[in-house]
This record gives sequence, structure tokens and C-alpha cells, in this order.
Amino acid sequence: MAETLEVTTQDQPADMAEQKIYDPSSPWQRLALGGVMLISLFMNFYQLGQNGFGNLYYAAGVRSMLDNWHNFFFVSFDPGGFVSIDKPPLGFWLQTLSAKIFGFTPFSVYLPQALAGVLSVALLYHLVRRHFGVAAGLLAALALALSPISVVTNRNNTIDSTLALVLLLGAWAVLRAAETGRLRWLLLCAVTVGIGFNIKMLEAYLVVPAFGLLYLLAAPRSVWKRIGHLAVAGVLLLAISLSWALAVDLTPASLRPYVGSSQNNSEISLALGYNGISRLIGHLGFGGQTNTGARNTNGNGGTVPQPQQGTGQRPPQGTTQQQSPQGTRQQPPQGGGGAGGAFNTGTPGPLRLFNEPLAGQTAWLLPLALLGILAVAWQRRPRLQHDWQQQSLVLWGMWLLTMGIFFSVAGFFHQYYMTEMAPAIAALFGIGLVTMWQDYQRSGWRGWLLPLALIATALEQIHILNSYPTWGQWLIPVIAVLCLLGSAVLIILRLRSSVGFDRGQVRFLLPALSIAILSLMIAPTVWAGIPVLQNVQAQLPVAGPSQRGDFGGNRGASVNTTLVSYLEANQGKATFLVATPSSMTADEIILTTNKPVMALGGFSGGDPILTTSQLASLVKNGTVRFFLLNSTGSGQQVPPQVLDRIPEQFRDRPGGGFGGGQQSSLTNWVTQHCTIVPASQWQSSATTTNNTPGSFGASQLYNCATTH
Repeated sequence: MAETLEVTTQDQPADMAEQKIYDPSSPWQRLALGGVMLISLFMNFYQLGQNGFGNLYYAAGVRSMLDNWHNFFFVSFDPGGFVSIDKPPLGFWLQTLSAKIFGFTPFSVYLPQALAGVLSVALLYHLVRRHFGVAAGLLAALALALSPISVVTNRNNTIDSTLALVLLLGAWAVLRAAETGRLRWLLLCAVTVGIGFNIKMLEAYLVVPAFGLLYLLAAPRSVWKRIGHLAVAGVLLLAISLSWALAVDLTPASLRPYVGSSQNNSEISLALGYNGISRLIGHLGFGGQTNTGARNTNGNGGTVPQPQQGTGQRPPQGTTQQQSPQGTRQQPPQGGGGAGGAFNTGTPGPLRLFNEPLAGQTAWLLPLALLGILAVAWQRRPRLQHDWQQQSLVLWGMWLLTMGIFFSVAGFFHQYYMTEMAPAIAALFGIGLVTMWQDYQRSGWRGWLLPLALIATALEQIHILNSYPTWGQWLIPVIAVLCLLGSAVLIILRLRSSVGFDRGQVRFLLPALSIAILSLMIAPTVWAGIPVLQNVQAQLPVAGPSQRGDFGGNRGASVNTTLVSYLEANQGKATFLVATPSSMTADEIILTTNKPVMALGGFSGGDPILTTSQLASLVKNGTVRFFLLNSTGSGQQVPPQVLDRIPEQFRDRPGGGFGGGQQSSLTNWVTQHCTIVPASQWQSSATTTNNTPGSFGASQLYNCATTH
């Protein structure tokens, strides 16, 4: 173990260090790597898909994309091609391909993300091992395998884990580019980030400052050649990034679905707005914008002109979700004011990542990672063009810094977005421990950094656990005792030896260091393991004992079968089985029937897709006959169980914040011109009593076969 921890010393040239690091691994090292990979496999695959779909919105989209190439290319939310998912296609293409091969099941839809999680662990090990040795690689891989937010995202049909793997591939390519100065590696990096853009849009660009700065400072080329290479790579990056979005926007609106969650039917606008700048400034897209063009709404080639102006309001994503009972659980503390508080992400500020509700997702090892940056930076003077370790420091340090700043100030994101920050924390955790251990063995003041880092990390974990008294009452003593024991041994022996340690003393110290490291892995392992063992599937995945997610989103596909039977029996020649205010009531019906269901306002009811005249035309042409209107969509009284999930600043909006304005005019037209279907015809006795035939308090079914 002691030999494994010895990598580059202050006096070793980088090329000698590289030669030593690539020496064949011993059997125990291969065994240790196998153990880490088994941990990752267990965390990502145990009971995978046995408790239904997590995000029904995405699952319904994949089900629709399986139907035909048109829906596949345009990532249509519904089988009728009415509106698209509000994300780019690549992650969902992988899910659709998996479902095509293995059948449409929760396991097949989760499979790409679970595999991405395992591959990310292996790739991170390789990246860290190349420059810092086997021990650093193993520690980094273990930290990522047990990262709570990574594990829970890998087991869900959200696509952030797929993006994390792609960004790690980009890190591999840019490290090669910085080492060699060869343009082809930099272009490969640009391609991977462009692919990442087509998974999660501008979220992929959070690594661009790290990648660009590394090549600019470290590549063994003249400064002007480096700048020229970066310019060429930037052009390629934009071309790859915007290729699909431009293809969609250049397609006539009549030949494709409406771009979901946009206000002007444009993928470019969606990328820069709702999935871009709005994530930073917290603007949720309320209010209308110009909306032009035409689209196909009848599924048979017919076209309906698009409205010239939309006034629909955009609520926060996920607002209409309900939490299914999952037993008594301790809820995490809610965030403070502002948009961050609305999304259970805490109050924006420099300490946001260190406090709940975000800290329990990624911050368990964050203090040690930050101090690890200092440890590597202090070892020797900067020689970036000749020192591969310092190149890695620039990469992982800037990766962590950029994402840390974003998530500290952003107003509109979900906790699982921080999956992209986990690789940098894990890498710096492994690198920092090995570097500080080397410094500890030598004389000098830097030797004190290791025990101080261990204690600081333990204090942060205790701070997080103080928000969870039930768990903290046994986790805090265990962490405090073990970490204090290991750190105390390191401190005492450090006081007794001011000139460093010989090999025999190092072997004696390793158990103390191992105990301290083990103590710091307990809490994140528990936080990651709880969702695995309970196998809870949430609309918005969150690690830890609550699995609550923003707005408590955990729903099951439990649509009223009596309603579905009535709609199928009376659909006639109508293209769409039924129309609903938003995807929140459409996704369950799509998953149950695989028939076209019209989500009038897109994901949350605020997309200005139709005007009342266009809706009337669709009804007159027989494209849609039935409308299932819930209380929140029609401006009626919002049920308490739904109102409790709406942030206070949105509760005074029409419809409780869901699809007011344009959406209200559509539902008002239906209520004024169509006939109410008696509840006895489409509700079972249980749903009639509860007045919940579909989802979220749906109250009335309207038949528009004959309007008045």
C-alpha cells in the first residue's frame, strides 16, 4: 500500500513519474479495482426497474418514440406527434434503442443510464491513475461509485448520468490534447462536448472553461497556434451542438411536433432560454412571446396555423406532481427564499453547496476535494507544459470551480443536475488524499494538511447530518469517533517526528489513515444505499432518506382504467384519444394505451401551442373529441393535495400557476361549448367518491362531438 501511494515526488520529472505510474499493477490492485466495480454494479443494477418508471413524462416520450421514425427524430412526447419533450434527443434515443432491443420496460429504459454510471467509474479510475497512481485512481473511483446523487440518477430515466459519461470522455480527449498539442485530440474533445449538448443542452458547456483553459495553458505549441486550435475546435463544437436543433427549426412547423417548453416553437430558443440562461437567472418563462408558424395536429397530414401571439404562463418544471405514499420518512429541510427555495435547492450564496438541501447530494467529500487542490498546487512551481499532474489539477479544479459557482448562484435547477459535478469531486478526493499523504510523510508545514482535511470533512458531514436527527443520532458518533481516532494518531505521530517517517513507520500509519478514510465514506454510502435498498422511483431523483425530489414528485402510472375503457370505446374516428391541459395528466394515459393524447399546453400547461380558433377547428374536423380537464388546468379551485406542492409565489396565478392565460382560454372554450360526460359513465365507484379520475384532481370529462 505504501508503495502504491508513492507517485511523483517533488524532485521527480513528470516523464519519470509517468513511467512509474504505468508499471504493471499488483494482484491486490486488480482485486481492489474489481471490488470497486462490483460496488458500482450493485449500486446501479440492484432491483433496477422493479418498481416502475421514475419520470413518467420521459417514459411516455420513449414509448411514443418507439412508434415511428418521425416521433423518434423529433423526440415526440405523444404518439400523435403533437408536442415534443423539452430536452434534446440523444439520451432518449439511447433509451428508445434499449427498449427496442429488450422490450419497453422500466429496466430497459434505465439500462443506458446504469451502464453509463458503471463506465464513468471505470473511466475516472483510468484518468486519475494515469497521473497520480493506482491508489488515487481507486479512491476516486470508489468516491464516484458511492456518490449519492450519481447513484440515484444512474437508476432513473433522467439523462444526466449519460451526460456525465460523455463529459468524462471529453476530459480524456482534452488531456491527450494538452499532453501532445495535437489538434485531432482537441477536435475529438469538441465532438464529445457537442454530443453532450445534444443530451442536456447548455449544461454540457459547464466543462468548456476547464477544457479550454487547460489546452490554452498546457499544450506544447506556440500561444497563437493554441488559440487557433481552440478557435477551430469552437467552430466544430457549435456545429455539432446545433446540428439537430437547426434541423428541427428548419423543418416546417406543420411537419413536426411543437417544441415543448418553448414559447416560440424553436429548439434554439429552448436551448438558450428555458434550458439555458433561465436556469442561471431563475426566470421561469412566464408571460407570452411571439409564436409563429404552423404545425400538424391531426396526425394525418392536416395542418393548423400556429397562433401569432401566445400568452401562456410557464410554471416551474415538475410543479403538478404529487408524492405517492412511501411510508414514514424524514423530510429534508426546505430551501430558503428566491427561486432556489422554490425548487428545494436552498438559498443562493457561497455556502449553498455546504448546506442542506444540496449538501447531502454531493458535499460529503467536498472539503477534502477543495483542500486537495491546494495540496497539489503547493507541491512545486507551475510547469504546466511539462507536468501532467498539474494539467490534471487545472482540469479537475476548473471543472469543480465552474460548476460550484453555477450551482451556488443558479435559480432554476433540480438537485440531480449536480451529477455533473460529482466526477470532479471524486477525482480531487482521490488526488488530494494521495498528495497530502505524500506531504505528511515529509518534513515541513504541508504535512499538517492531511489531518486537518480529514477533520474538516468530518465536521461538514456532521453539519449535514444535524439536519436529520434520526440518522444523525447514530451516524454522527460513528463518524466522529473513527475520524478522530485516525486523525489523532496522525497528529500525535506528526508531533513526535519533525523530519518525516521511514518505511516502517509509514506501514504503521496506514491503518490510522484507512480508519479515517473509512469513517468519511460511511455517510455517503448510507445516503446512496437508501434509495437502492428501498428501490423508490421518483419523478425527480434525490438521494438520501426522503427521495422526495422537487415538489415531491413520485407518481405511479395508475390511470383510471374505467376512464380509459370509456375513451377507447367512444373514440370513433378521432385522431386523439383525449386532450388534457398538460403532460401531467397525459403521460399516464399514453403509457397505458400507447394512443395519441393531446397535452394542450405541453409539459406543464403553459406552452402557447393552440389558439381557441384552432382548437375549435380541430374539434370541428373530428381530430379530438374528449377533453379531460383537471382543477388546476381549468381555473377551478385547486385541490389541497396539489396546492401544497405549488411554491407560494406561484399560487396566486391563474390555475395555481399551471397554464393560465392562453391555456385558460382553451379550457374555458371547452367548458362553454362542450357537454359534460356524466361521471357514472367513466368513473369507477372509488374514483367517483374521491373525484380523482385521472391525475391531480381531474374532475370533468367533456364530449365535444356536438358543440353548442
